Formats: sequence, C-alpha cells, structure tokens
Amino acid sequence: MSRPLRAAVVAAVLLAGCAGADSEPEGGDLVARGDELYHGKGTCQTCHGADLQGTTMGPPFLDAIYAPDHHPDAAFFAAVENGVRPHHWDFGPMPRIEGLDDDDVSAIVAYVRDQQRRAGVVNRSS
Repeated sequence: MSRPLRAAVVAAVLLAGCAGADSEPEGGDLVARGDELYHGKGTCQTCHGADLQGTTMGPPFLDAIYAPDHHPDAAFFAAVENGVRPHHWDFGPMPRIEGLDDDDVSAIVAYVRDQQRRAGVVNRSS
C-alpha cells in the first residue's frame, strides 16, 4: 500500500473513532472485521487480552499509553510489520505478526480505537 493510500486509510480510521459514545461507530463493518481479526487471525487477544485488558504476556490496549496521541495508528502498523522492543512495560518483545495485510491492520486499529472510545480512553493531553 502506498504511503498516500495508507495515510488516507489511517485518516478514515481516525474519523471513525470520532463517533459519539452512544452512536453506532462509523465504519461499523470495518470495526466488526477488526473484532474478528483481533480475536482470530491476528492473534492479538493472546497477549493483549480478549477484553483488551492485557494478559501476563502483553499490555492492555485500554490504557492511556495506547491513546492516539501517544501511540498513533501508525504505531500499530509498525508493530505488526517490525515487532516491538519493550519500552513502557515489563513484557518481552512483541514479534512481528505474519499474515496480516494493511487492510487487516486498519480493521484491527478501527476495532481497538472503537473499544478505547467506549471505555473512555482519552488522549493523555486531554
């Protein structure tokens, strides 16, 4: 995926996260697909928890550290593509995740952002 197209996808995902808390999220199909990927093929739930609250293997996504102003959507793409060295938590390194394309990661990010919004996770500067 080209950088301009990736930027457009990321912008669309960010806008989807701006829906009101009581409304159906914009891009509901994208969020639903992200839910399926997060809990299945993406294996995210293994470390980050089925409820996004983390496990003994990985940190919670429902923490302000993962709010968009600290870990923007691009950080999720980079984590999947390259893995992550531990820098906020005392967990081991995250390996790169095989088998997910940019559309898959966009859907997972949309799901995570939707769940963060519903849980009241806000930007750290808010």
